[in-house]
Amino acid sequence: MKVLHLEMGRHLYGGARQVAYLLNGLSRLPGEHVLVCSAGAEIIEAVGNPDVKIRPLPFRGDADLGFIGRLRRLIRGENPDVLHVHSRRGDLLAALAGRLEKIPMIHSRRVDNPPRWVDTRIKFPLFETIVTISEGIREVLIEAGVPTGQVVCVPSAVDTERYHPECDAGWFRSEFGLAENQIAIGMIAQLIARKGHEVLFDALAMVLAHHPKTRVLLFGQGPMEAELQKSVRARGLEDSVTFAGYRTDMARVMPCLDLVVHPAWMEGLGVSLLEAAACGVPIVATRAGGIPEVVKDGVNGRLIEPGDSTALASAIKDLLDDPTRRREQGQAGRRLVLDRFSVDAMVQGNHRVYRQVTGSTTADG
Repeated sequence: MKVLHLEMGRHLYGGARQVAYLLNGLSRLPGEHVLVCSAGAEIIEAVGNPDVKIRPLPFRGDADLGFIGRLRRLIRGENPDVLHVHSRRGDLLAALAGRLEKIPMIHSRRVDNPPRWVDTRIKFPLFETIVTISEGIREVLIEAGVPTGQVVCVPSAVDTERYHPECDAGWFRSEFGLAENQIAIGMIAQLIARKGHEVLFDALAMVLAHHPKTRVLLFGQGPMEAELQKSVRARGLEDSVTFAGYRTDMARVMPCLDLVVHPAWMEGLGVSLLEAAACGVPIVATRAGGIPEVVKDGVNGRLIEPGDSTALASAIKDLLDDPTRRREQGQAGRRLVLDRFSVDAMVQGNHRVYRQVTGSTTADG
């Protein structure tokens, strides 16, 4: 069985990181795997499985109709048994190329927003199977009319060997200019509206009134950076909020955070939340999408309704007031991840889908 994987994202955000985990983990299972990606994409360095063939392909955006022809030629050259489209970038173009080449296709769905008309009527019907990364996303698709038998949930995973609770406190405080007695809250998300940064800003006045030495570190990049920086200045929060940017060393950073906050309006599952839980950090987040599958209210953090800044402030304050509860909930999060979100389970789940779609029953499939 030969699988052609398509991931056109340039950065190693949550989705691309999952593809890297998958390709590395597939080294333990039968089959051949080819990765189609953008030239210079960060995922190339993240794939450590030497058996994966890397095939960079020019891609100029979703309006690049020439991508269909380029991918068709690559499909004919590789002759795979199945095409797995992981990325939303170019997914419809890839699906058209795959259909023209008469190859079975799988689509990964990582977001929980309701699908558009073009998705349910044109794009999704081109795929044999849609793999969702959470039960929450699966339910959204089924409610939108996608046939139940077409949708399979294979939860995202976290590398618990890389993401673990050990913290280099001296390095962390020096790196971010934190005093010994300062509390560090992290938010790890792209700087886009649906992640809910403004909700956190609304909550900070109450939090700082009780814990004035708290520092909020915002990790990530995105089109709203200038707008969010302006909002921070307008609220007089410059001394409490730091834009820490996009970093590749979050496995070193996360264990040192006292709390992770994620007030997203929409979220497929939240890979950064899985990583935070693996690092033993309690989480305050919203009841959105697949988040409740990662954050269990009162067990490894707190859940609030999206947009409720008062509830967010109260939940943050309660956990900052109680270091013992933070430690216990952090430990519970680590156990949850080890039990339910292992890389091996994610790899096995996807491999099972490949076998089902291709009808593979042979030893080398």
